[in-house]
Amino acid sequence: MSLDPLDCYLKAGRIASQIRREMRQVRLEGESVLAICTRVEERIRQLGGAPAFPCNVGINEVAAHYTARLEDATTVPAGSIVKVDFGVAVDGYIADTAYSYTANPQLLTMVAASKEALAQAIRAFKPGSRLGEVGAAIHRAVQGFGFQPIQNLSGHKMERYTLHAGKSVPNVAADTGGRLEPGEVYAIEPFVTTLDGAGRVVEGADAYIYRFVKEKGARSSGEKDLVREIRERFRTLPFTVRWLADRAVEKNFHAVFERLLSAGNVEAYPVLREGWGRPVAQSEHTVVVTESGCRVLTA
Repeated sequence: MSLDPLDCYLKAGRIASQIRREMRQVRLEGESVLAICTRVEERIRQLGGAPAFPCNVGINEVAAHYTARLEDATTVPAGSIVKVDFGVAVDGYIADTAYSYTANPQLLTMVAASKEALAQAIRAFKPGSRLGEVGAAIHRAVQGFGFQPIQNLSGHKMERYTLHAGKSVPNVAADTGGRLEPGEVYAIEPFVTTLDGAGRVVEGADAYIYRFVKEKGARSSGEKDLVREIRERFRTLPFTVRWLADRAVEKNFHAVFERLLSAGNVEAYPVLREGWGRPVAQSEHTVVVTESGCRVLTA
């Protein structure tokens, strides 16, 4: 039997908030990406939640969808900016949050711009408000700091076991007819880059995060067995091969997994990078729309 949705969201939010506070005390320069991801994901489990998706660690121009691979040796360079983005699921109800870390004085204002844009978006989040109005608030705040928002990344409505539930929260002024309704849950996440950047992200050729799509089309017994296990373990939430480490040691695992990708049983999330290679900052909270405004679940 499912628990009360609001109670689940509140618990997920409390877990995410605690981990966010803990991680913000950690100096990330020199840390391995694998250690950061493992620490966040294990902490989520220790506190009674489940990772809603693999912890993302985006360094410099990497905006989203980079998580550590098995035996990933990548470390955080000195002077870089790092986005740590993670989600907590409780009975399938998700709290999604992110913060940016940098020890580089030249990048601190960009981090401040993303934080202020998030604050302004939260102030604009009221029942009946158009999502485009929220995007305009984010856009104004970012421009006020002398930066530009990433145009083709957005926040998103969330539902049980669903990270992207149809409605989006633009990070720029947009002519959209979508309105906020009481009871809806959203992740708001302004992404910020420099004025000499493209202001857009592009997909890379690499991908380390995946999502189950369908069982139909799996042919061999190995494919059917693996896709069934993926569906049962992760449902429709994103996952990483790191979470299948017990299977990845099998002789034919990678060949079978590639066939599932080719057949559309599993889809990949390509790593997203700023189009002209400029650094990116991100701030994110999850909120639930109330009758008079919104409640931040991950503060």
